Amino acid sequence: MRSQNQPNIFVIGTGSTGKTTLVMALQDHYANHADTRHNPGPVVIQEVARDVIRELGIDRDLMVDSTQKCLELQSAILRAQHDAEMALRIAQTAYISDRSGLDPTAYTELLVDKEASSQLLRSHEWRVLEENMRTGLVFLCEAGCTWLEDDGLRLMPKDEEDWHRFDRVFCNLLDARDIAYHVVLRDMTVEDRVSFVLEGVRRWRARV
Repeated sequence: MRSQNQPNIFVIGTGSTGKTTLVMALQDHYANHADTRHNPGPVVIQEVARDVIRELGIDRDLMVDSTQKCLELQSAILRAQHDAEMALRIAQTAYISDRSGLDPTAYTELLVDKEASSQLLRSHEWRVLEENMRTGLVFLCEAGCTWLEDDGLRLMPKDEEDWHRFDRVFCNLLDARDIAYHVVLRDMTVEDRVSFVLEGVRRWRARV
């Protein structure tokens, strides 16, 4: 059961900015500090994109070469994110999400065009996910850290400027929808990132 004192947390941003590392560190923190009987802490929504990419069999070369396949993939990722969040919403369980519904819309704008991204933003799935983000805490991991590594699966920026271009699209989409977010600076250590998120949670609790 979701604690009224625990917001949903979204860790978002372009690839290889330390999102999953931060999510895992937060998971460890809550596992070590949660009252498993009365307040078990939030569960983690693992990045849904990996499973969707494997299920559809769309590799990243095809994402770049076929805008239709790219839109198909990002639409499926949006639906998968919606389903994961709705299951926990129904169960009244707080969660930490590795990425969010905004991520596939950002990649659609980058890889297809703004009209295709707008199509996703008009969907029922996005409207639900947007409300979840508005009522939770959003942490955008800044591009430009030293963690840029190729996992062979997801799209990678060509260079540092391309990486920052991806970053700007995320910021622009958040700003355009007036979704509040906190920037996790690229030079912060994992420990500092965890403390930064926990301070955000503390401030959220003070407001509710």
